[in-house]
Amino acid sequence: MSIYPFAAIVGQDEMRLALVLNAIAPKIGGVLLMGHRGTGKSTAVRALAELLPPRKPGAFYIELNTGEGYRRIPFKLGEEGSRIPIVDLPLSATEDRVVGTLDIEAALTRGERSFEPGLLAKAHGGFLYIDEVNLLEDHLVDLLLDVAVMGVNIVEREGLSVRHPARFVLVGSGNPEEGDLRPQLLDRFGLFVEVRTLEDLAQRMEIVKRAEAFRMDPEGFMRQWEPQQERLRQRIARAMEVFSEVELPENLLAKIVELCLVLKIDGHRGELVMHTASRALAAFENRRVVHACDVARVAPMALRHRLRKNPLDDIDTGERIQSALRELFPGDVVDQPLSAVFEMD
Repeated sequence: MSIYPFAAIVGQDEMRLALVLNAIAPKIGGVLLMGHRGTGKSTAVRALAELLPPRKPGAFYIELNTGEGYRRIPFKLGEEGSRIPIVDLPLSATEDRVVGTLDIEAALTRGERSFEPGLLAKAHGGFLYIDEVNLLEDHLVDLLLDVAVMGVNIVEREGLSVRHPARFVLVGSGNPEEGDLRPQLLDRFGLFVEVRTLEDLAQRMEIVKRAEAFRMDPEGFMRQWEPQQERLRQRIARAMEVFSEVELPENLLAKIVELCLVLKIDGHRGELVMHTASRALAAFENRRVVHACDVARVAPMALRHRLRKNPLDDIDTGERIQSALRELFPGDVVDQPLSAVFEMD
């Protein structure tokens, strides 16, 4: 199946950047894309898969416990050299499909490898994508929260227990008009992007032209955009390699903390996400030191969903954050457009 090129997406700079930053630094904690229908949310997530590097070598395993302690069993996930996965979790998925199924009879009578990995295993080391995440059933939300905290999936049936690592980047999308997200799950997303319908005439015309060109000749369209795609792949791969070397100066860390204090952000996740995301942005721009503009660019994504004190309140559009940023940084730092991040592509 042909996938629309990530590099060909028109506008939506914040959405594209949030996805790229999570690819560079999964510790950011994922991204929630909420906004109007038909704005390219699902397209962008699935397009990201074509930019991700191959999985790092390393054995995946499951651990089976039949009552005498856990026994580790090697398990192959995907083909050798396959790209980091983006796995869809459909709203209709059963719990067994998500966590995996356990063949109790085979395990007890024949001692065979009897676990069929679910979506959480397949997403390990990659991305788990939930479209219309605000409509996800509560019992699956609870399950995801537990696994996200532990990084381990545990399946227990009739005295048998199976566990395996399940560390993934959670990506959700949805339309807020169709329902709200539980506060516990909302806070789990590192970044929040409000995706709006573009209002620029030229951009909307370009969307139509590119969509039609892709519909008429998907392969030709993909070849046309492959040079830009390859440049993006190289930038992401390089950023992943140098991310650990990127430093955030002490004065900017103080600004991050001060910003969260001014905005009365509960907890410390806001500071942690901004620290990681600003370093990932510097790495994406091939720098080893974070600049003030990096902090200003990631702040709205990292904090807007953490301003809400009451679940019935609307999520801030970013105006309060921008106002607070202007108190801490010069205007020319705060007002730099996000599109500049992608201009070198």
